[in-house]
Amino acid sequence: MTSPDPALAELLNSRIRDVPDYPKPGVLFKDIAPLLADAEAFAALTRALAERANALGATKVVGLEARGFVLAAPAAFAAGIGFVPVRKAGKLPGAVHGQSYDLEYGSATVEVQCDAFTPGERVLVVDDVLATGGTLAASLDLVRRAGAEVAGVVVLMELSFLPGRERLGDVPLEALITV
Repeated sequence: MTSPDPALAELLNSRIRDVPDYPKPGVLFKDIAPLLADAEAFAALTRALAERANALGATKVVGLEARGFVLAAPAAFAAGIGFVPVRKAGKLPGAVHGQSYDLEYGSATVEVQCDAFTPGERVLVVDDVLATGGTLAASLDLVRRAGAEVAGVVVLMELSFLPGRERLGDVPLEALITV
């Protein structure tokens, strides 16, 4: 994948607000709402994601619930390709593939519709943050089980002090911002 663009990273990072002690004491939450509200920054992010999708020959962009939807859907539109949501269990109609994964305290399940991809499609998976990697790893499994090929993963920001990257294996991964 391409190397992160320092000017893009600076623009995006300048629009992300740090919220201390949210959602619990000791956590520094990275709020992307100001970035999304800034037309210039949001457009630059959308263009960058669309360029990655096209460069990888992606035929679909997958967005992970919920903030991944906000990033992936406009990127898919800008790239001229389809968008597929990966949702929390019980949110999609019809036949679905499900994948459970462990959280710090418990587990969760994500799903994708069984007919979301045609065999051999190339998919770019997009999310806002790569932290522990559980949701992304589960989503990659879903994409593969649904018959598509993972072309790559792009995240807006990677929390480098957590082991998320290790859980994704050898899939091409790009973080636009690394914290």
